[in-house]
Amino acid sequence: MSDGREEREEQEQRRKWEKEKKDRDDDLDRDWERDGERERRDSRAVEVEALDAAVRAQSGQRTRRSFLVAAAAAAGGYGFYRWLDRSPMNMRLQEPLRHMLRVNAKVSRAIFDERGLAPTYPVAKSMELRTNGNYGLKMDLVPESYRLQMVGVENAGRLPQYVDDVTAWEYQYRVKQEAGPVEHDTKVRPKSEDSAGKADPNGDAGAGLGPMMKGGPASTMVGSRAKGEAQKISPELVAAMEKMKRRPRGQEEAGMSRNTLMPGTPGLLLKMDEVTSLPHHELVTEFKCIEGWSQVVHWGGYRLADLIAKFPPAKKADGSLPKYVYMETPDGDYYCGFSLQACLHPQSLLATEMGGRPLAQWHGAPMRLHMPIKYGYKQIKRIGLIAYTDSLPDDYWTKLGYDWYAGL
Repeated sequence: MSDGREEREEQEQRRKWEKEKKDRDDDLDRDWERDGERERRDSRAVEVEALDAAVRAQSGQRTRRSFLVAAAAAAGGYGFYRWLDRSPMNMRLQEPLRHMLRVNAKVSRAIFDERGLAPTYPVAKSMELRTNGNYGLKMDLVPESYRLQMVGVENAGRLPQYVDDVTAWEYQYRVKQEAGPVEHDTKVRPKSEDSAGKADPNGDAGAGLGPMMKGGPASTMVGSRAKGEAQKISPELVAAMEKMKRRPRGQEEAGMSRNTLMPGTPGLLLKMDEVTSLPHHELVTEFKCIEGWSQVVHWGGYRLADLIAKFPPAKKADGSLPKYVYMETPDGDYYCGFSLQACLHPQSLLATEMGGRPLAQWHGAPMRLHMPIKYGYKQIKRIGLIAYTDSLPDDYWTKLGYDWYAGL
């Protein structure tokens, strides 16, 4: 009788055989998987190589195209720069750029029409305006000698303030009683080849101690005109100015204005009390400079519109009014032009006070312009002349490359 050993050995042998068979099957499956993976890898490699070849071919085409486009763009840009740089100059600015300024002005005027009101602020937010530019203020004006010249007024000959020659009036000056704050003017003309535009160009910190005090030219006259650029002043005006036995006009960098009055020009001479008899107004508005800074200032004075209403411009033959108003300092060193509409703006102020106090000489006493719809370089200090005209007036900073319109 068997003890079951043979049966156990047979079972053990069967299990061993089944395991070997399973291992062989597993090895075969792994071989098949490896072969399939290899085939897939080989197939993928072929596809990648084909794609790489296509990308390299397309990249080569696009790279050549890009280089050609970049070269054409660079050549076009350089050509445009050369064309612009060699364009005729118009008041120290290339004519295409000057044309764009005129286009911008037309668009701005069409949209805003110089009628929008500037924001106003509480008096508590105001401060004294920093000094920035002392053109036309190099000497202190003797207050008693001040007269406001007005030219082009309707029926001027019938008014008691009428004189046959407003240019015959002589303003009196004196050494500054106190030095004003140091100037902070940083404006320079485009492509300046000299240091004319540096801060405090007269070298006297606004104290009136520089060469202007002696009646000589200011340091800002250095390099005042670009090479080959002639100042457009009539020979008659130049000859008339040379005959006058007084300090020359237009001694700052921009030179003499072509709107400077010819000797013998009739008009009105107004005393300050004829201006201060107008209704008094106060404004707290933001003074904005082309240099990028601004300050809220409390102004007091008289609306320019009220002065124009009291001394209106003479109408032309067709019954229309002149388009522009021209202003300059008593010595003609600084000057600005405006549209009549801007001068009639309700916030255009003949300012005589700042912060509740009379204007200081370095801020343009006895009277300066505050026009919050324009940049600061339009807000002329120490107004000596207001003239109505139908031709576009000269403007100091426009002659040095800036925008005539200067609207905000």
